[in-house]
Amino acid sequence: MKVRLFRIVLALLLFGFFMLFPIDSAVPSYVPFLFVYLLAGGDVLLRAGKNILKGYVFDENFLMSIASIGAFLIGEYPEGVAVMLFYQIGELFQGYAVDRSKRNITQLMDLRPDHANLKEGDTIRVVDPTVVRVGDIIVLKPGERVPLDATVIDGYSALDMAALTGESAPKDVAPGDEVMSGCVNLNGVLTLRVDREYGQSTVSRILELVEYASNKKAKTERFITRFTRYYTPIVVVIAVLLATLPPLLLSEPFSQWIYRALIFLVVSCPCALVISVPMSFFGGIGGASRKGILVKGASAIESLAKVQIVVFDKTGTLTKGVFKVTEISGSGISDDELLEIAAHAECLSDHPIAASLKEAYGQPLDQSRITEAEEHAGKGVSLRLDGRKTIAGNARWMQENGIQIPVKPIFDTTVYVAMEGEYAGHITIGDEIKPDSGAAIKNLHDLGIESIAMLTGDEQEVANAIGSLLEVDRIFGNLLPDGKVAKLEELLKETSSGGKLAFVGDGINDAPVLARADIGIAMGALGSDAAIEAADVVLMTDEPGKVGEAIAISRKTLWIAKENIALALGVKAVVMILGAFGIASMWAAVFADVGVTILAVLNALRALRQ
Repeated sequence: MKVRLFRIVLALLLFGFFMLFPIDSAVPSYVPFLFVYLLAGGDVLLRAGKNILKGYVFDENFLMSIASIGAFLIGEYPEGVAVMLFYQIGELFQGYAVDRSKRNITQLMDLRPDHANLKEGDTIRVVDPTVVRVGDIIVLKPGERVPLDATVIDGYSALDMAALTGESAPKDVAPGDEVMSGCVNLNGVLTLRVDREYGQSTVSRILELVEYASNKKAKTERFITRFTRYYTPIVVVIAVLLATLPPLLLSEPFSQWIYRALIFLVVSCPCALVISVPMSFFGGIGGASRKGILVKGASAIESLAKVQIVVFDKTGTLTKGVFKVTEISGSGISDDELLEIAAHAECLSDHPIAASLKEAYGQPLDQSRITEAEEHAGKGVSLRLDGRKTIAGNARWMQENGIQIPVKPIFDTTVYVAMEGEYAGHITIGDEIKPDSGAAIKNLHDLGIESIAMLTGDEQEVANAIGSLLEVDRIFGNLLPDGKVAKLEELLKETSSGGKLAFVGDGINDAPVLARADIGIAMGALGSDAAIEAADVVLMTDEPGKVGEAIAISRKTLWIAKENIALALGVKAVVMILGAFGIASMWAAVFADVGVTILAVLNALRALRQ
């Protein structure tokens, strides 16, 4: 880059000098300009020659070479130099802008940890993170980056999460807390037990997502690629016809029409499109990543911008998914006995409701008391506890087993328990709505989203209560996992031509729905392999508000890309027509190429500032 800059600056100075102070007439006038021309554009000529030998004829190197050499052949030496010199200036500017855009993305590479402090007995050894295994103990000192996903087993500290999630406030951690690789330890010394090897760690996943995003093109980008493939040969043919047919038909000088054809070639160079459109998408991806939104490529940006319907999962997405027992009501047995039965019934389940029951019970569970245990997705469990047939779950599960139950509470989730076919009581469990869920729904409405829906396996009354508080447009409860997919299929049919449906889930058990939606958004799901695979967008935090941010960023990015297409094609078309009629000069052609390219690149850089 520095050598290229030096050559261009030197060529520019010499060009200005020779224009102001022509050399002695004993030397042919083309000699100094030819020297400046080769200094400025020798590498362009070389690339054009190599590409021709490889069969790649019609590219910008070829167009600039033909146009500038043609100007020399008809005696327009300064203009021939100007074409090449200003083309190189434009290329230099583009290179700088592209590097800046890439740095905005690849700064995530700084997340990559360079070492881990592996504790072996009483000694600590500095090793490469890739050699550390699950279960190993590592020590994290102040100022160091967490090398692998792990759990704190000793020590207290605060972690800087900004590079991962975009959150400026540090996160306090204590023994038992999980930490993600890529965070920076701010103060205390932490002892950690490794949960995932490097290849499965958060940092590794982020880098894979960034690499994937950088390579996945949008339809708009693919259109530009196809467009230039046909566009460039066509304009070359038109330029040849422009240089030959009018002189033959009108008996006018060839030099005049060759000059016009050269203007046509300079204007036709598709640099502004080829560089600025992909850069707009790349900038949008980078701007989103700074806010903790990882978008899997330009195609996802383009689809997000066209979202008409947003569908949310409830538990863990709009609500915290942290359930707590709020009421115990035994029927014929004590409340303590009911809680003991429910905790044992759910002891083999990892569902958040099961976890809340076990936490409320607070005593060791004796699994030897349990036989014939079976979990029924979306309904509940059945088992034998101390030899007695026991079922626990929702109202539908009770009804399927012929158990009569009293009217359930409307708002919170309720677990019903029956033993030997007799109702034994119910336990009410509350799930708190996230603080920003209401604002997130309002923001989506303000963005003009046509419909916002919520899918949940909860009873319809529970779903209605939460959905109405959040002002969700449509609420669908009583859905089993396959029912969510079926309901999503119905909603997909409601999108108009070109419109998209986005599904937002917490990434734990929503992979099938994430995969089926036009746009799958996994929220706070870096711990879930299935979510990362299935989703098109991964939100680093569990804030629903980031969904609206992602859509707004995508719309701005797509608008910038369209602005660049309109700017480039509009200006070029006008100057091409003016050049063909002899109104526009070569200098106007240079502006239409290099000037418009610079303007388009500057406009594309706006996508970085999200």
